[in-house]
Amino acid sequence: MNTNLLTTQWHTLPEETVRRLQVEKLRRYLRDVVVPFSPHYRALFHEHGFAPDDLHTLEDLDRLPLTSKLDLSSTPEHPNRIRDFLVLPDKKVLSRRPANILSALIHGREHVRRALDAEFRPVFMTSTTGRSAEPIPFLFTRYDLDHLALTGKRVFEICGAAPDLRLLNLFPFAPHLAFWQTHYGGVEFGVFQTSTGGGKVMGTEGNLRLIRKLKPDILLGMPTFLYHVLHQAADEGVRLENLRRLVLGGEKVPDGMKRKLVNLAAELGSPALDIVSTYGFTEARMAWGECANSFGKHETGFHLYPDLGLVELIDPKTGRLVPPGQPGEIVFTPLDGRGTVVIRYRTGDYLDGRLTYERCPGCGRTVPRLLGNISRSTEIKSLNFGKLKGTLVDFNQLEHVLDNVDDVGSWQLELRKLHDDPLEVDELILHVQKINGADETRLAHDLRARLYNAAELHPNRIEFHSAEELRRRQGVGVQLKESKILDNRPGAVSQASAPTSSRGVSPLEPIPDTRSTSTARILSTITTVPESKLTTTQREPLEAAK
Repeated sequence: MNTNLLTTQWHTLPEETVRRLQVEKLRRYLRDVVVPFSPHYRALFHEHGFAPDDLHTLEDLDRLPLTSKLDLSSTPEHPNRIRDFLVLPDKKVLSRRPANILSALIHGREHVRRALDAEFRPVFMTSTTGRSAEPIPFLFTRYDLDHLALTGKRVFEICGAAPDLRLLNLFPFAPHLAFWQTHYGGVEFGVFQTSTGGGKVMGTEGNLRLIRKLKPDILLGMPTFLYHVLHQAADEGVRLENLRRLVLGGEKVPDGMKRKLVNLAAELGSPALDIVSTYGFTEARMAWGECANSFGKHETGFHLYPDLGLVELIDPKTGRLVPPGQPGEIVFTPLDGRGTVVIRYRTGDYLDGRLTYERCPGCGRTVPRLLGNISRSTEIKSLNFGKLKGTLVDFNQLEHVLDNVDDVGSWQLELRKLHDDPLEVDELILHVQKINGADETRLAHDLRARLYNAAELHPNRIEFHSAEELRRRQGVGVQLKESKILDNRPGAVSQASAPTSSRGVSPLEPIPDTRSTSTARILSTITTVPESKLTTTQREPLEAAK
């Protein structure tokens, strides 16, 4: 069966054809790459008595166990667990493969060596953000970087970009998927781009200076930071008539936040702004986008790439596949890739809509699409919020409730102990920046009603702040991801990415710079390996990482 059709016609094939070709491609990928060369999956497949050739339909995947973030995390007993998820090729196995033998006869051994080096030797790394645990590194080979560029290019195409546009990348400069997906995708697509590194590198004023000078057509970044930059631009009377599109990533984006960004753009002289969201995660090593001109018109969803990855939806309680058209937790499996590989990775992200193969009403592409809201339940678990004041809380829902209030700009939910006494009751404080000249008394009453209706919560108090004070509280431009929910109870793990003391880091105090130690932690998971057992091809990237 010719699986190349899945790549050349990835955006036009009917569901039946897509699923049939995906099975064939996944079976070949598992047989030729994952099971032979991944220590974790070689052992896992053997333990469960499952061979790649046992895969006949996508439903057969349900026989394989799921992979979770816990499986990737190091423990005292397994300090280098992530290494087991690396594709580490066996030179003897590769030398016996007919395709390599034929290539060596035609092009010579050196040609084959260079090709295998590009395919299997890691040369690049991103990592998880490490908000609630140690960052987990994910390695890319040059083969994987080609895919990163390709998927980035597709995001640009789906979002309706054009090569003559000017793009400004405001994602934080870090080993963070969103930044590098934008960079490689922009280069592959051929658009003019400049990166600011977000707030930590140039600060808000530096970003605004570059915006004034470049007059970009497209801004890409995290929604909270883009809101902050555009709000500051409006306060300073900046005009951005060229601005045509905002592309958002790194955080979920409720419709209320999109409306506020559209309104801010209108204040800046761009009333016809198009706004789109993207969805991605480090473990997939790719991101997906909505199509252009969709907000307020069509529910287009995130357009997937059926030639490069497979998405399943499972019941988060049982781990079993849900029936077609039903909501569920997102599970991802790559169909091609080297470096760090995870199979049937459960994201902890819950889709309240469905996975569909229907033709997109916005762009007309026929691809698998994720429709509905995605709640990042993994982040809620990391906050250690189970019950608050006797009520089970869904903080994903609370974020939608607060972002959808038109008179609220930025906000932060803070959890403390009364009098900072560990034995006292929990206090919930809502910090708010009001906009549109809203009356504080009326707005506070409205917010209390909304919180009660959504989660039966009564905040102990609502405090109003200026935009600048909320920016400081959230860590805008300081942290990789801004803190919209802050746990300042003694001994709690804050959502802030910086380490906390027993009482947490005050959002009004400088946050320690932990970049060098974070990098060291990431590299330590890769480099402390019994190198005497590695081949030269496997050892080189580890030595480079040191």
